[in-house]
Amino acid sequence: MPGAIYAEGLVKTFGDVRALDGVDLDVPEGTVLGLLGPNGAGKTTAVRCLTTLLRPDSGKAVVAGLDVLKQPDAVRRSIGLSGQFAAVDEYLTGRENLQMVGQLYQMRARQAKARAVELLEQFHLTDAADRPAKTYSGGMRRRLDLAAALVVSPPVMFMDEPTTGLDPRNRQQLWEVIQQLVSGGTTLLLTTQYLEEADHLAHDIAVVDHGKVIAQGTSDELKARTGGERVEVVVHEREHIRTAAEVLGGFGKGDTTVEEHTRKLTVPVTGGAKLLAEVIRELDSRGIEIDDIALRRPTLDDVFLSLTGHVAEEKTEGADEQGNKKTTRKDSRKETVK
Repeated sequence: MPGAIYAEGLVKTFGDVRALDGVDLDVPEGTVLGLLGPNGAGKTTAVRCLTTLLRPDSGKAVVAGLDVLKQPDAVRRSIGLSGQFAAVDEYLTGRENLQMVGQLYQMRARQAKARAVELLEQFHLTDAADRPAKTYSGGMRRRLDLAAALVVSPPVMFMDEPTTGLDPRNRQQLWEVIQQLVSGGTTLLLTTQYLEEADHLAHDIAVVDHGKVIAQGTSDELKARTGGERVEVVVHEREHIRTAAEVLGGFGKGDTTVEEHTRKLTVPVTGGAKLLAEVIRELDSRGIEIDDIALRRPTLDDVFLSLTGHVAEEKTEGADEQGNKKTTRKDSRKETVK
């Protein structure tokens, strides 16, 4: 039986750009799916298709038991959507924004007012309830936007990069709100560029690149695909690199990666801190002086690099999901010692 959010073979093109290239998703009721990927990967296009804002060229989509293509009006009444940018009326107060949304959903005036009070309290906006939204900080606007998406208590919620641009404090507050929603039974599809956000919130993560789901699993499963834990060593002398690579190769569970210009060597391992102590002893016994050594877990860039061949921060000219000029990632070039 399909989950609360289900997609099969979704395809969407914009001119020559294939923004979605056969996307399959299945989100069980009451869970969170984190849609993870770099800018231009297809995350926002997937959300727009699933929320009836875009019609896919082909494929099937079912949300809250409703066919997205055949029952778009019913789908809209059953979902909440918080986009990348806060969609609030800056000249209305926070309270007025929420009441207006209730009225658009044909709630009675008294019911809309009561729901606004409830949401303002839940999202810690009561003190600013009667101030124009244009006076709100970025974090406050995001919370108001999310509150507006929840006026009718939808069973399914879509959030498109809800914490992008927020400071750590506001991001943490929004995470807490999202966790409250899910604990109350809401099904959530969350797009994000941040592995740590998906790690914190999602039951399952789908990695999207070039319009395709290229990997799916829990955060730990995805990290394991990048090699799990790894030891990073920076040697003091460049001439010790090869010897250090031999040492690390004896402890590693995969190839040793060498960055000559930084004298850094990296190898995937298992064994944690105990293994790190053994590596240090062996390097010392071989007379290799080190500037730094650390045991690390995969980061967002590690996952992207392992699954897509490029990292998130390095940019080059390309096209976004709708064919507009933008920046994308460059391939990373590192030497691998086998």
